[in-house]
Amino acid sequence: MKIKNGFVLRDVCGEQVIMGEGIGALDFGRLLCLNETAAWLWKQAEQQGDFTVESLAQALCNEYDVSEEQAKADVAAIVGEWQKVNVLE
Repeated sequence: MKIKNGFVLRDVCGEQVIMGEGIGALDFGRLLCLNETAAWLWKQAEQQGDFTVESLAQALCNEYDVSEEQAKADVAAIVGEWQKVNVLE
């Protein structure tokens, strides 16, 4: 998976939000607010380029005190939300 071109993470009034820019804004038409951990995962996904739930879960385990099982469940949930709003390819 990877983040679709045209979607970026921005700080808007102290909130971390995913928004569409350029072509991405045409179909998206909304802001998606992220909590601190979800914003961190988005940045990791950007850095990794092609990523998997497992690669993001491993990065989460390396950064935070969380079990591998919990990290995979949490990452799968947020990636699932990103897929629902169509910001991943």
